[in-house]
Amino acid sequence: MPVSAAVTSIGLVVMWSSGFIGAELGTREAPADTLLMWRFLAAAAILGGAWALFRRRRLRPRALAEQAAIGALSQGGYLGGIVWAVGLGVPSGTAALIAALQPLAAGALAGRLLGETVSPRQWAGLAIGLGGVALVVQGDLSAGPAAAPAWAYGLPFAAMAALLAASFLERRARAPLAPVDAIPLHCLISAVLFTGVALAGGHAAPPAGGGFWAAVVWTVLLSTVGGYGFYWLSLRRNGVTGTSALIYLTPPTTLVWAYAMFGDAPGWTALAGMAVCVIGVTAATVRRSPDRSAQLAEDPVRDRAVSRVPAE
Repeated sequence: MPVSAAVTSIGLVVMWSSGFIGAELGTREAPADTLLMWRFLAAAAILGGAWALFRRRRLRPRALAEQAAIGALSQGGYLGGIVWAVGLGVPSGTAALIAALQPLAAGALAGRLLGETVSPRQWAGLAIGLGGVALVVQGDLSAGPAAAPAWAYGLPFAAMAALLAASFLERRARAPLAPVDAIPLHCLISAVLFTGVALAGGHAAPPAGGGFWAAVVWTVLLSTVGGYGFYWLSLRRNGVTGTSALIYLTPPTTLVWAYAMFGDAPGWTALAGMAVCVIGVTAATVRRSPDRSAQLAEDPVRDRAVSRVPAE
């Protein structure tokens, strides 16, 4: 039974947001590249093993090449850029705000690259949603300059661009794969990338504490399987613009996660930002039902059929 559009959208927002919590849980125990390495090694082993047992089939070389590029961008490029930036001292709220520019970039490029029409109402919703995200993360934005080097602020931009590029590549893929086939391959590519980074930095050995492995389980099940699974489902159901607009809801949802997990209560400004985000995303994603009279007026076939019905 196909997953409904509403379930796909809610699943994307909740599961994508879980990644920020998993990152905090994991980086309390080990460096970011250690967490990313073991996260994707575990994900590749679990998902790849399940695929080999229950889904094994021959994949076309073109599909393998396309999905390798998509996985390197969507997981390696996006997660690597965000986690590296935060590790260098870029405030997490600032990184979230920069990453939240993705919907505006998607809207600007969707028409040119994919032929997706972005209506004025969607543009207004995207702009409103960005304002809501700014309110949500205003605590980080007003905290003063961080200790990060200036170039580190370019990393969230690069991460946002990598995820956006992966989204466009997936929509333009000539040999598309279902998420159940694509995600194990994405995880394998990411495991190779992050293992190389961790080995080069001397951070491959995992800590002995159970907290680290709890974070690995969290990120594998919720963030990788759940987050990326729902992301690719939403991309096919809602398109690039609609899926990107839902990303605006992830900073507010992350605040809810943080309150439940760590007791970090959001302030009134953040709560107001959540409401603004919901308004913006609703405007950008909810489709209006076409006017019935307009449908009749624009349907000449129906008009001719109606004209042949004798008047009573």
